[in-house]
Amino acid sequence: MTVREPLRIAMWSGPRNISTALMRAWENRADTCVIDEPFYAHYLVETGIDHPGREDVIATQETDDAKVAATLIGPIPGGKPIWYQKHMTQHMLSEMPLDWLDRVSNCFLIREPERVAASFTRQRPDAEVWELGFEQQARLFDYACERLGHAPPVIDAADVLRDPRGILAALCARLGIPFSERMLRWPSGKRASDGVWAPHWYAAVERSSSFAPWRPRETELSDLQQRLADACRPYYERLVAYRLTAQPTA
Repeated sequence: MTVREPLRIAMWSGPRNISTALMRAWENRADTCVIDEPFYAHYLVETGIDHPGREDVIATQETDDAKVAATLIGPIPGGKPIWYQKHMTQHMLSEMPLDWLDRVSNCFLIREPERVAASFTRQRPDAEVWELGFEQQARLFDYACERLGHAPPVIDAADVLRDPRGILAALCARLGIPFSERMLRWPSGKRASDGVWAPHWYAAVERSSSFAPWRPRETELSDLQQRLADACRPYYERLVAYRLTAQPTA
């Protein structure tokens, strides 16, 4: 099986997921280039939210969302047949047009809201529900379902960590492309493709050379974290019903 035409994969995830490790996996394929959170600068400008490295992000990224969208459906850099686009769902503000999504293959990476809330509030102790991106993810999922007439691919972070080969093989099969063993291990270190915010967020993934093994955790939540998780759980439950199961590989 080969990639017969350009494939633009828009992977939609909320924060504090395995989204950067997943980007590493795709970038390690010989046929794939990646882009890291292309709407981040627009999000920072429009919301005024204070994130680490805010001014650097705004200075180095396009802030016009229409121009970003046009780039994402344009020529694939380097002439590669696959363009993996790592997106944060919270970056897609309610007033932003979604018609460009019709030109990409939309996929969804989900994670249990209790774990997201526990992790995210370490950096943003006064976080609000919308910052976790679950409602926005459900809105994007519903849009993709309506346009396709069926559910787009959904993968759960816990499933990926339990069985990276099986879940990524299932995802590749849904996308109509061959699975590559190169997706399971990558060289550690920094990447030129990483956003300028990498020094603030990517230390763990820079040390990695594969997906971390899944392990169960007892997550004891504060009252705030529990309220965030409870508000997000209905949106997670809507998508988790469609998650892919592992596919055997030779």
